[in-house]
Amino acid sequence: MRLFAIRDYRHLFGAQVIALFGTGLTTVALGLLAYDLAGPNAGMVLGTALTIKMVMYVVIAPLAAAYVDRLPRRTLLVLLDVIRGAVVLALPLVTEVWHIYVLIGLLQSASAAFTPTFQAVIPDIVTDESDYTRALSASQVASTMESLLSPVLAAVALAFMSFNWLFLGTSAGFIASALLVLATRIPDARPSAHTKAWDKAAAGIRTFLRTPRLRGIMALNLVVAAAGSIVVVNTVNYIRDELGGSQSDVAWMLAASGTGTLLAALVLPRVLDRVAARTIMTTGAGVLVGGTTAAVTLIAADLATWTGTAIIWTVIGIGMALIITPTGKVLRASVGRNEIPEAFAAQFSLSHLAWLITYPVAGWLGTSAGFTLAWSVLAVLAGAGAIGALLLWPRHDGRGAVATGPATLVRHMPGKDRSTLSKAA
Repeated sequence: MRLFAIRDYRHLFGAQVIALFGTGLTTVALGLLAYDLAGPNAGMVLGTALTIKMVMYVVIAPLAAAYVDRLPRRTLLVLLDVIRGAVVLALPLVTEVWHIYVLIGLLQSASAAFTPTFQAVIPDIVTDESDYTRALSASQVASTMESLLSPVLAAVALAFMSFNWLFLGTSAGFIASALLVLATRIPDARPSAHTKAWDKAAAGIRTFLRTPRLRGIMALNLVVAAAGSIVVVNTVNYIRDELGGSQSDVAWMLAASGTGTLLAALVLPRVLDRVAARTIMTTGAGVLVGGTTAAVTLIAADLATWTGTAIIWTVIGIGMALIITPTGKVLRASVGRNEIPEAFAAQFSLSHLAWLITYPVAGWLGTSAGFTLAWSVLAVLAGAGAIGALLLWPRHDGRGAVATGPATLVRHMPGKDRSTLSKAA
């Protein structure tokens, strides 16, 4: 592939893949660590840890995007990888629940700064329009493969070792990622269209608020978070306590959701060339509403089985991919080139703001009031997000949001004209 002939992109993509797998192993290990320390209250502990993560993402990501053009980006990315590697290495040493919260806050602060910086680097290295589209797809496939393979690797590893060793593998992954970034030639950032840090931090969010298709994506973020929280937060206690499964069983059930995501991601690149992004993404919302409703039925009617759970988890994985995969193309088609970092940072923060709402529901309400009530609330939130997306994103705007011609035209318009067109979209 011509894209991977670009040396710097190849190194940067490798760094992303390694860091993603490290993060995936951390997710599995963190859930098991929470269960080891808190037992039946593991969902509440994990929900709190992930809520801290979301707070860091919502607050820090826009600020990182605001200052990214003032800092040496390669040095920053390497430093953040080293910090993450060191923090993860300390996680298996904790003996109190509050230790988890402190370390997760530090770890996710570094991740919140890393992600928008990384995303802003890609268009500066991959300058060809078609290659950049392929780069977006490759990044999504990498994320998809991680969600599938990390739980599988964890399940295999847990058959031979304690989950604490997964943290060691994660730390090594972050250090390897740092070395690859260090070997990458990363150009200086383009000056932002905004001079003040707060203006830059708020610019992307203002773009979302004034652009109908992006307001639709904000609603779809809630659908993804509502369904995904069931899988991310509640799988550990559900498998261990409701189904009597083992540590490896937890990892395999997470892999079922990843399988659904992978299946959808393999098909979507061809479909996106022929079907409007709006159609695909709202279909994904319908799938997730159906998945969460089925999960509620499963637990409320006391029908919990391994097969039924695996099917529902797979369906949720499919629905999440249908929404997440086209998002990058819609964002890029909606803003000018020098506004891309701000738009991606805004989506990063806004999507995690949705998770900030749903993680406590899954973790705290699920632990105190049971899965039936928690999942019912999440199903209602998913339905509200789906309806909101249909109302906020005009039907006629779907295909234009990702078409290469109009997108290229929008990105090269003067700011005033481009803003006018975005408002009319």
